[in-house]
Amino acid sequence: MAPGRKGRIVKRSAVIVAVVAVSLAMEISGFLATPDGERPEASWTTLHAMVPLVFAASAGVAWGIGSALVPARLMVIFPLLWIPQTFYRVIEELGWLWPVVRGVDLAWAVLTGILVLLYPRGWLMGRVDRWIAGIALAASIVNLLAVLLLAGPDPAVCECAPNPYRIAELPAVFGFIDIGYRIVGVTLALVIAARLLVSWMRGSVPARTVAFLMPLALLAWVITLAAQAVSYAAAATADEVLSTVSLIAIASIPVSFVAGIAHARNMRARVADLMRITREGADRGLWAESLARTLRDASVRVYWWDEERGRYADAAGEPIDHDPADRRGDHSLLPVASPTGMPIALIRHDRVLTDNMRLLDGVSSALRLSVDNGRLRSEIERTLEHVRQSRSRIVEAGVEARRRIERDLHDGAQQQLVSLGMRLRLAANDARSAGDDGFAADLEDTIAMLNLALKELRELAHGIHPSLLSSGGLALAVPELAGRCPVPVEIDVQAEGRLPEVIESTAYFVVAESLANVAKHSRATRGWVRAQVRDGELELVVRDNGVGGASPDGSGMVGIADRVDAVGGRIEIESPPGAGTTITVRMPLGTALVDA
Repeated sequence: MAPGRKGRIVKRSAVIVAVVAVSLAMEISGFLATPDGERPEASWTTLHAMVPLVFAASAGVAWGIGSALVPARLMVIFPLLWIPQTFYRVIEELGWLWPVVRGVDLAWAVLTGILVLLYPRGWLMGRVDRWIAGIALAASIVNLLAVLLLAGPDPAVCECAPNPYRIAELPAVFGFIDIGYRIVGVTLALVIAARLLVSWMRGSVPARTVAFLMPLALLAWVITLAAQAVSYAAAATADEVLSTVSLIAIASIPVSFVAGIAHARNMRARVADLMRITREGADRGLWAESLARTLRDASVRVYWWDEERGRYADAAGEPIDHDPADRRGDHSLLPVASPTGMPIALIRHDRVLTDNMRLLDGVSSALRLSVDNGRLRSEIERTLEHVRQSRSRIVEAGVEARRRIERDLHDGAQQQLVSLGMRLRLAANDARSAGDDGFAADLEDTIAMLNLALKELRELAHGIHPSLLSSGGLALAVPELAGRCPVPVEIDVQAEGRLPEVIESTAYFVVAESLANVAKHSRATRGWVRAQVRDGELELVVRDNGVGGASPDGSGMVGIADRVDAVGGRIEIESPPGAGTTITVRMPLGTALVDA
């Protein structure tokens, strides 16, 4: 974990612990300071104390999973404003303090309403939301000023000291403002609840999945809040059941908020799954289907940019002949373009998803990545195919060049040397017949040197391109190779007919290099060579019973691997210490066998 992130977690945890401690201190101290006969039920007090704890815990979760910080901060402030009525017994002698506390003891309701307005985006979007929040804050300020300047001690609450801020005794005016403040609060809460409920009911599947808990919690709170406001205005006592339902509804609001943003986060996680599904480039039909499943929006449509025609078309290639966005405004369009600005696609989605821009950014990135990966994959495959064809042509050209050199040596220099040897033999016979034995002996020495040079030339020509391979294929060339190896080698060549020339040449090179390694390094007493055609491939196995431990990085092994790879083949090397070495090569024939 990064030091900065760890520090933020520690600070936030300390803040949460501090506000919880203050809230519990107010609840406990107020309960203890209240006379026994006037104390509320312990169960109700416990439930009342649990509400700020739920807000604080939800703040911690929101900080961990939410992108917007404002909702979490409001949840942290809530416990400080959740002031129990019994707390006035604790501060009743502090005349400078209790008016301030009374002036803000309903601010928690304003804060809760703003929190609902922020749901689920994390910030105020529309003009109506900003007006509601502004009216609520203005009413709270008016109420605070009214309490400070006009309110006196309430005997029903506490035996409080006189209000030092009071400038006039106007109980009728203060009562009007006090009740009006509560009516304004209930009205705003009803408006918020109605907006959220209507939006939820009219919304599509994505809208309902993003906001699926908040309407119920808000509706329960608003109903109980309205009932309590009526009871307060009528100077009646609120029913205990009604108060309990109100507490539960209030506590469920931050839980609903956290559940909503957790759901949005889960949707972004599904976008990550979408990236994994399409990382290698999915076809257009599968991409649109996966996107609709990820967003849980069956109305999703993806229109792809047709560069040739300069317009968008659907997955089937049919151009769009209408406005993709509907007239009712239930859908929005998300254009996706490459980093260079070239259009890629146009996504039509449910309008509610615009509230979660991080989700849509993830969708754009996934589509862009899918298209780019598909394009890069195609380019890489084309490049690799060109490389394979180029290497194959190089190998074939090398085989042809060696075969031509061998033929030129055999038909040119070798024939001339043979003719020269015959002439020297005739000259030696003539010198011996003339009685010039010394000259005849010199010619015999020259003939012997010429024969040695001719032998070396034949071996050189044979190494460049063995004539047996050209004339008889692997069936004749491999046994000849084995015969020159100092280690006894058992041969099993089952290839019927002739193989493509480049395959035969590569196989001969593999056997020659492998047997050379057996003779030089393996300390083997026996070797085996097996070749057979199976499933359109030449399978070549060279094995020995030597000391093993052959390194695939050796020059000989690297040369074999390069040759095999150049013709599209595969090589496997098994060489455990003390158990010999087995080299298995498989090369695709590519063409039909050639009759011998």
